[in-house]
Amino acid sequence: MDLKEILSQLYAEKELLDEAIRQLEALTKGTASRRGRKSMGIEERRQVSERMRRYWAKRRRPPNNHL
Repeated sequence: MDLKEILSQLYAEKELLDEAIRQLEALTKGTASRRGRKSMGIEERRQVSERMRRYWAKRRRPPNNHL
């Protein structure tokens, strides 16, 4: 086998490995960047909605002025 041919094959393998590494790094970056608030389910949203509705209803009531 010619030395130039061996080098050519090794460079071709290196390119494949580099591409595989780039793709794997992209996958790990996508999972690590998932930070912040978690998404709420339908039932959880309904509960929050009800709680906030009661909260704002109390806030809108006129104050009791018993003097």
